[in-house]
Amino acid sequence: MRILVAFLPLILMAHTPDLNELKRMSARFAKTPLEVDVSKLSTGDRKALVKLVEAAHLIDDIFLTQYWSGNQELWRKLQMDKTPLGQARVHYFWLSKGPWSALDGGRAFLPDVPAEKVPGANFYPEGMKKEEFEAWVKGLPKDQHELAEGFFSVIHRENGHLVAVPFSKEYGPRLERLAKLLREAAADTENASLKKFLTLRADAFLSNDYYASDVAWMDLDAPLDITIGPYETYNDEIFGYKASFEAYINVRDEKETQKIGFFSDHMQDIENALPIDGKYRNPKIGALSPIRVVNQVIATGDGAHGVRTAAYNLPNDERVTAQKGSKRVMLKNVQDAKFEAALVPIAKRVLPAADQESLSFESFFTHILAHEMTHGIGPHEIAVNGRKTTPRQEIKELYSAIEEAKADVTGLFMLQQMMDRKQVPSAEKQLYTTFLASAFRSLRFGLNEAHGKGMALQFNYLMDKGAFVAHPDGTFSVDLSKIKGAVRDLDHDLLMIEATGNYAGAKRMLDTLGHVRPVVQKAIDGLTDIPTDIDPVDVTANKLAAR
Repeated sequence: MRILVAFLPLILMAHTPDLNELKRMSARFAKTPLEVDVSKLSTGDRKALVKLVEAAHLIDDIFLTQYWSGNQELWRKLQMDKTPLGQARVHYFWLSKGPWSALDGGRAFLPDVPAEKVPGANFYPEGMKKEEFEAWVKGLPKDQHELAEGFFSVIHRENGHLVAVPFSKEYGPRLERLAKLLREAAADTENASLKKFLTLRADAFLSNDYYASDVAWMDLDAPLDITIGPYETYNDEIFGYKASFEAYINVRDEKETQKIGFFSDHMQDIENALPIDGKYRNPKIGALSPIRVVNQVIATGDGAHGVRTAAYNLPNDERVTAQKGSKRVMLKNVQDAKFEAALVPIAKRVLPAADQESLSFESFFTHILAHEMTHGIGPHEIAVNGRKTTPRQEIKELYSAIEEAKADVTGLFMLQQMMDRKQVPSAEKQLYTTFLASAFRSLRFGLNEAHGKGMALQFNYLMDKGAFVAHPDGTFSVDLSKIKGAVRDLDHDLLMIEATGNYAGAKRMLDTLGHVRPVVQKAIDGLTDIPTDIDPVDVTANKLAAR
């Protein structure tokens, strides 16, 4: 209640969608059943899976609190309205996990809420200025400084002073319930690595120390591939420090995991070939980085609002990535659904007829794989004026967009290197043409989202280099004679921003290129009847929850 009152001066709603408009907004997310074969799981894993689906639902509750201070009260009120308009609002709120539409620039679709997404989510006090936080942190002892800037705390104002509160205290009762469910699932499973991860993650929820469980997650090798806890920092748009809770409950696709596992063997070779000075390359990247291809049973929390994740690369703790590398998890059934629902019809509008045959799910899937893999290479621990730091800390709120662009472009660079070395079949036209079509899919997500802003940067850079070509009929194509050099140049520029912790350079690049130009916007405007993303129906998870 206190929070809602404090936000009232910010309410600037100029337009509240009616029932028909909300239906059109919801139609941008294609209903997609996700059904996963769990029949081959052991008896213990099937029992554990039921507990893990229950735990995933608890993650939604924590994330609602994290996303906005008024979310929980608003959610309760919305569910009381049984009119058609009320139920349409309930549906779109749950898609968004809040009152702002990610596909509409983060603008509100409900009355009596802030007109745009609150930049600091519910991680900082309302009205806190960046300068106030930075001045306060400078005066803290080392351990309190680390807590204040760390992933796993929220900042409150008490008696006029800022204080950092660990997640373990802020969300204490809910994390205790989560820990109990994870320990029960650990007791059910026969897999030693899953048992260890779930036990350590349960401990982490209560201790606020996630390091050991992140290491155990890196070593997880089980038919049930589980990601649960606070991870991504996209919702902290002030500093990019604070992690949001999410859960992905997955079943591993053994065949696909084995087929693509060989990519891991070449990551050091790609690091050594990155288009930057050798002094910025890592002579020894972390231990062999695992790749998992899975089919998603359910995603919740930060993993289930707005545009759905097709793959993820974790953990974000640089201590773990330096020691162990990072793990890439590919959600194959989600990617299949996105490709069919959105990318195939988009390609028919934005590509010349002669290029449409080059659209390839294999290229789409492989580039997402490469994107996730290349998050783990390039600069991670850097020095600025003799001070040890990280790109995330130096580039702050701009880091997510820069890093997403860097992973996209370095992924293209990596696949081109492997094609040139004949390590993978040559498929340049399919790769770059599919990437071009997929760029429109990403740009439709909006520029308030890190992936969308990073894609706008890439698209404009590649157009300026002549690698992407706009045609008078509104279609676009790839100039294969220019794309490789343009990708290499852009990769260099993005990697150097990270290697030098260049906040000013990141800002200049995003200010200059991080927008949608009229010729591209016109093409995007012609895609309005095509679903932007998917709205998964968790068929298997719902069956398990009903038991």
